[in-house]
Amino acid sequence: MTPRRDPRREYQRRARRADLLAIALWASGAAAAALFLASGGAGQFTSPTAVVTSLGIVAGLIGTDFILVMLVLAARIPLIDRTIGHDRAIAVHRSLGKPALYLLLGHGVLLLTGYGMSQGFNPIAEIGPMLALPDMPLAVIGMGLMITVVVTSLVAVRRKFSYEGWHLVHLLSYFAVAFALPHQLSVGGVLSEGTVQRIYWIALYVVAFGAILTFRFIEPVVSSVRHRITVAGVTTIAPGVTSIHFSGRNLRDLGAEGGQFFIWRFWTGKTWWHSHPISLSAVPTGSTARITVRDLGAGSARISAVRPGTKVSIEGPYGLFSDSARTSPKLAIIAAGIGVTPIRALLEHAQFAPGDATILLRASRQDETYLWDEIRELAEARGAACYVMVGHRSKTGPSWMSDVDARRGVTLQTIFPDLAQSDLYLCGPTAWLDSIETEARATGIPSHQIHAERFDW
Repeated sequence: MTPRRDPRREYQRRARRADLLAIALWASGAAAAALFLASGGAGQFTSPTAVVTSLGIVAGLIGTDFILVMLVLAARIPLIDRTIGHDRAIAVHRSLGKPALYLLLGHGVLLLTGYGMSQGFNPIAEIGPMLALPDMPLAVIGMGLMITVVVTSLVAVRRKFSYEGWHLVHLLSYFAVAFALPHQLSVGGVLSEGTVQRIYWIALYVVAFGAILTFRFIEPVVSSVRHRITVAGVTTIAPGVTSIHFSGRNLRDLGAEGGQFFIWRFWTGKTWWHSHPISLSAVPTGSTARITVRDLGAGSARISAVRPGTKVSIEGPYGLFSDSARTSPKLAIIAAGIGVTPIRALLEHAQFAPGDATILLRASRQDETYLWDEIRELAEARGAACYVMVGHRSKTGPSWMSDVDARRGVTLQTIFPDLAQSDLYLCGPTAWLDSIETEARATGIPSHQIHAERFDW
């Protein structure tokens, strides 16, 4: 008999691990500065020129440390994914981008200023001699690549790119870091051979690039070869919406939970070059799995047309949008549009007693009720309440609900009277999800009980 889970205890363990990760993140930056100061850097603050130069070195060390931490967060390390989830890891990764860039730009400006002060205060004249230093041109190229990555990651700029184009540009960050390493080890004697600083930085580079190599390349290849996944069939369930069925070997061994996603790559002439982060719409069996895709662009349209027998490679499973993230005994689920896909798998996999789960399905039109029949059947079989809401968004009440229901006085708490004792899972379009999440927080439900899956990048 499977022992009963204690969601609160599991959440407390995960919260402790998350705190340790946060401490390690900030401690790495502090360690970079402390090792410099302890290795003679503290004695260099002897004059205005030396102070400016030393601050430039510290800024460069901390900025580089942040870049390596960003790579670790983007490496999809299972421990990090199980602790804070892929979405939060990437959010922290993005939040470090600007500070890292500012520190590295400050590194260059402060060093030019310091060298200029020592030669008569003409920083511009120091650019030529600095570029003549060993490995410095590589560092300048790395800086240019990093600026490109950060600028294209800004929301306003990112929206102008397709996901494929943006992802290709983002890969430049690996080259940016690699180009910076030679000058870090060879210029200025800061990381002289045999020093603790040099050992620390080489270890940090090994961890960052080792994690990328292991979890972004080696592990997915091994997993794909082991499970031999192919397309078994493609079914149209609504105009522009298809379910892709897979067959494979020992798919339960993937350890996937309902609500999680994989990175899928379909090996055809038109699709091999692009990977797709898509949630499961059914929990894998020993030999089958399924995703459901809405045609939202050229990429999704191409994979919706793949033929049976197409070979598929995978990365994952990823994400904490699953039963593992539960902190409360009861379950509240709200999904809109194609957001029902991970919800359907979550409902199939989640542990709850009859009467402890409530589902609300939302659609603007009747032809957007994807997989609703399956969800209703699962809800009935498992003793969960299932409500539906169809119609255009309200203009007078909360914008996440239909106009008809808003006029009837429906609220989040009338649908979910036990919301305070529930984990709330939300999945759907970003603007709709933001609206409902705002109302949920206004009820006083703690943040750790809200789990949101946004369909954007």
